[in-house]
Amino acid sequence: MKSTPGTSGTGARPGPAVALGLVVLCIEGYDLFVLGAVGPSLLAHPDWDVTKSTLGLLGSLTALGMPLGSIAAGWAGDLYGRRLPMVVGLTWLSVSMLLSALAGDLTLFAATRFLTGMGIGALIPLVTAYVSEAATPARHSLQVGTATTGLAIGGILTGVVGRTLLPEGDFRTLFLFGGVPLALIPVVWRLVPAVVQDHPAQTPPEATPSGAQPEGSANRLRQLLAPHRRRSTLLFWAATFAGLTIVYGASTWLPTLMVGSGYDLGSSLEFSIAFNVGAVIGTVGAALVADRGFLKAATIVGFLLAAVAMITLSTPQPRPLLLVASAVAGFGALGTQALVNISVAHAHPARLRGTALGFSLGVGRVGAIVGPSYLAAVTVLISSSKAGFYAFVVPALLGAVLIGSLRSVRRPSAPERPGGPSEAPVAR
Repeated sequence: MKSTPGTSGTGARPGPAVALGLVVLCIEGYDLFVLGAVGPSLLAHPDWDVTKSTLGLLGSLTALGMPLGSIAAGWAGDLYGRRLPMVVGLTWLSVSMLLSALAGDLTLFAATRFLTGMGIGALIPLVTAYVSEAATPARHSLQVGTATTGLAIGGILTGVVGRTLLPEGDFRTLFLFGGVPLALIPVVWRLVPAVVQDHPAQTPPEATPSGAQPEGSANRLRQLLAPHRRRSTLLFWAATFAGLTIVYGASTWLPTLMVGSGYDLGSSLEFSIAFNVGAVIGTVGAALVADRGFLKAATIVGFLLAAVAMITLSTPQPRPLLLVASAVAGFGALGTQALVNISVAHAHPARLRGTALGFSLGVGRVGAIVGPSYLAAVTVLISSSKAGFYAFVVPALLGAVLIGSLRSVRRPSAPERPGGPSEAPVAR
């Protein structure tokens, strides 16, 4: 299939693909961070009797639905194309958020957060795979990274809306914005290709021949765990676990931790906004570095910066420095996880890319499940206001070690030899 100037080998133009991916993940980012934004309001609810442990449980219930969404969507995206699963995911996410807005008691609200988690889990692997296949090879990391900044932009919107409406307004109003994804469905149907194809320069010789029958999910999983891929696959899963522990722990707990450190709700939401601004700027900057062949190094530095930033936030510092530290923490959390996802996309051909991303995010989302409750347990067991911040340092250091254990990250244009190399590569 020939590609015209300005298009990828998939027939999709990189510009519209990046823009659509950014908007979809912006909506997802809003849904991801909204629980953290309403956390202090939930704790103050007069009828629901929400405690810190309950807030951690709500975050974990959201995360519990994510592996189901990630694995199912990644597999379906490789089997049926990215378009249909993305439409289903957007519809699911929208309906779940609207049900959260209508929830009249804590039990129903918790159930809607689980359903929302399934929708959130579905969209990230689909969008990452779609933009990866549309991206220009020489700007692959930048274009995929730019799309994934939508998560952080959505978090910024959550902070702005929360700062405007809370604490005076009803927190459930923030969930009404969940109806927005429905407006995107016609755009997705028009722009996203129905069939999975890869850029000609990115398709390895081992790719499934045209006309071959679709492979089952069990066979794809066996390929991910084949001897030449097993080590990198397991390291990707573990690094995603560490990264998502930070992302979902911070998204649920950062405003509450800042309130516990003596700031009011408005100020704590400012730190949340800075967190997401840092994620946007840091991800784009790191992606530029990654496209020069330093994806692995940029990812390790991102994890280490997350640890340093959280330690800084735990100490009394001038407010401007704390806002900068919050921004650095945002890159270390959301930005670094975006780089891990880019690494997974780099390391797999199109026919396996959705499945690889789905399983990496699905298995790694155990960290998303553990993260909020882990932070809740630490803050309950240790009375110090610093405890919650230090709890982030452990997964950050673990993530740096895991990525450092990968060998090399191949650029997406490098073909894979039949039979595979000794390990699926990941960039220096």
